[in-house]
Amino acid sequence: MQDKDLMENELFLIKGICDFYLHGTIESTTAEVHTAFKEALNETLNIQNKIYNLMAEKGWYKTDCAEQQKINETEQKFIAQNN
Repeated sequence: MQDKDLMENELFLIKGICDFYLHGTIESTTAEVHTAFKEALNETLNIQNKIYNLMAEKGWYKTDCAEQQKINETEQKFIAQNN
């Protein structure tokens, strides 16, 4: 397995862990549990950011820029929904 594939797998896994910790934070019934999940979420988000930055630096994580027309259409849609 190549490094790129390993990093993609790691990023996918870490995103799932972030989701788990987010829901744990949201659903916590005590302050102590909430704090534990929140701290774990923050640490995991930092790891996710490091993986993403490394992949982007190597050109392994490409993002597309949104077209201005699509941005404008989305903005108008939300403005219309709130009026």
